[in-house]
Amino acid sequence: VQLQAYGGGLVQPGGSLRLSCVASGRTFSNYPMGWFRQAPGKEREFVAAIRWTGGNTFYADSVRGRFTISRDNTKNTVNLQMNRLTAEDTAVYYCAASGLRLIVSEIRKLNNYEYWGQGTQVTVSS
Repeated sequence: VQLQAYGGGLVQPGGSLRLSCVASGRTFSNYPMGWFRQAPGKEREFVAAIRWTGGNTFYADSVRGRFTISRDNTKNTVNLQMNRLTAEDTAVYYCAASGLRLIVSEIRKLNNYEYWGQGTQVTVSS
């Protein structure tokens, strides 16, 4: 199983980026997928997740209203649209997938995700 994330880069404060993650090796259409991030010197933290139906999405308080997670099960892909970016969003962003149908209380916890992408750097700076 491989998760390939792409779309990171350098953007000015207030700008937008769209991250995508393509899964190969198995289908995750029936399982949750998510995004986490890790800033220098900090622990990896939850950003957003989406359940298998696509109708249930979850966000960290710090990104709610600015980020939108979506998925395309026909392409085994999860996306993260990031708007109104700030310097505090600078981090390496990781996509993740779980082989379990996580309940709501579990979906924000990184230990519940078995599959991880390699990370893509997002830098917000003027």
